[in-house]
Amino acid sequence: MNDQNILELFKQGQREKAFSRLYSLYPKIEVLVLSKGGQKQDASDVFQEALIILNRNLEKSDFKLTSSFYTYLYSVSRFIWKDTQKKFSKQELHDLNTVEIEHFHNVLEEKKYQQAEHAFLELGKRCQELLQLFYLKAMSFKEIALKMQFKSEKVAKNQKYKCLLKAKDIYQSRKTVQS
Repeated sequence: MNDQNILELFKQGQREKAFSRLYSLYPKIEVLVLSKGGQKQDASDVFQEALIILNRNLEKSDFKLTSSFYTYLYSVSRFIWKDTQKKFSKQELHDLNTVEIEHFHNVLEEKKYQQAEHAFLELGKRCQELLQLFYLKAMSFKEIALKMQFKSEKVAKNQKYKCLLKAKDIYQSRKTVQS
């Protein structure tokens, strides 16, 4: 199956079928990671992360696949692996072409997303619920106050602020630890 057919499956909402086709590329990614000193589990993790990045990009209306799926996944996987190993030289970063810069940017964005997700998961259940009600369900502070049994809208609003500060602190501390 060629790239155009796979792209068409994505457009038709047949993501499982499309991803099953993309899994045929895994052995080549495994060879890449193994050749750079990784293990089979590392290769599997790298490939999964590359697929997540691809999926996020395919959901963006302005994303254009400018290469084959293989080239895209290979490039992104290479950046994921090098980033994991923290083995980028200044010269390597300077020598990246435009497409490679875009792929590297995608890897860094995914890393930020994962850090934010971990920060959210480290929040208490109550903060998670409050933030989900506000951001995902678009509930008003009045509705949130009633549902979560706060004394007033103002208390709900203050609690949301505190939860966001806590999430930001967790995010920043994780970012510092991983740098």
